[in-house]
Amino acid sequence: MKFKRRQTIENNLTPGRALVIYGPRRIGKTTLLKRYLATQTGKKIFYSTGDNIALREVFRSQSLTKIIDFARPYDIIALDEAQYIPFIGQGAKMMIDAFGEKNIILTGSSSLSIAGEIGEPLTGRHFSMLLLPLALAEMDASQFELGVELEKLLIYGAYPEVLNESDLAKKAKILNELVSSYLFKDALALEAVRSPDTLLDVVKCLAFQIGGEVSVNEIAQTAKADNKTVSRYLDLLEKMFVIKKVRGFSRNLRSEISQKAKYYFLDNGIRNAVISQFNGLASRDDIGRLWENFIFMEMQKQTNIANKLENYYFWRTHSGQEVDIVKESSGKLAAFECKWQNRGQSAPELWRKNYPQSSFDLIGKDNYLDFLL
Repeated sequence: MKFKRRQTIENNLTPGRALVIYGPRRIGKTTLLKRYLATQTGKKIFYSTGDNIALREVFRSQSLTKIIDFARPYDIIALDEAQYIPFIGQGAKMMIDAFGEKNIILTGSSSLSIAGEIGEPLTGRHFSMLLLPLALAEMDASQFELGVELEKLLIYGAYPEVLNESDLAKKAKILNELVSSYLFKDALALEAVRSPDTLLDVVKCLAFQIGGEVSVNEIAQTAKADNKTVSRYLDLLEKMFVIKKVRGFSRNLRSEISQKAKYYFLDNGIRNAVISQFNGLASRDDIGRLWENFIFMEMQKQTNIANKLENYYFWRTHSGQEVDIVKESSGKLAAFECKWQNRGQSAPELWRKNYPQSSFDLIGKDNYLDFLL
């Protein structure tokens, strides 16, 4: 399927600030960067990756003279996987302070790595751009064609490489390799995971609990780990762009649950690869969870592409009344219930009573494009 990113580097560049592009591995950061560089005719460009040994030595030196001498000849300095370059944050600050007119672009595949390497030195001297799996609005297809592809999107997700592959077995192979990279290579490289098997057990627990409140204690018992380790792994998985944490919405009413959290996967295909389930919808018992995960992430992608300040929650009461997704935007509340089969469900009584000014919509397979395009 053809697609086109709506986010552009040109629209995010600002004089005197570095642009940090981050997101999961193989989400298209390098492709986006190289396409931008290819349009910058007449400009002197330096492009390299974080595994460039000579480049590492320049920044490792923390020498102002060496770093300035390196940067002086170029109009654009683009460093891919910049988190692998020692002291890149401090070095980028030196370049920005000396050459405010230059465009400095850094990419990274882990917000944990980027935060660790950039951190305080670039505070106030950079803007961030997050790339997520492709949104429906970025796909070059009619509404009819999107409907035909819906089952594949629910099962195999929307990574660029997966969308470009038509063979279903190869789609699954790509996703399995991505999961291997996420859960082992990246995590071990960050030296944050002592037991890959425990991490995999934690992720599998989350995969089976999409749409439900997560109990750290329950996951710890299943994974045979302590609560502290599970909490650390959950935080790590979110910073590695595997999962997204969502808190309960509350205006401090006694009836509302606000302390627990739900977790969604950034991509349905990654979720299904974790549990090795790529069978069709007709033979699955988790269509409800797949649907809710899909709708939630499409909304997140919309917000990210538009660069809006919108917050997402779930809502649940101690008596069991619930709303799958609550979006807070400019002080307004919109509630959404995700049901594969749209059967005209109305808003819960307590939600209507407590938030009478909010909207409520049921999103099913017959009307989802009305909300996501």
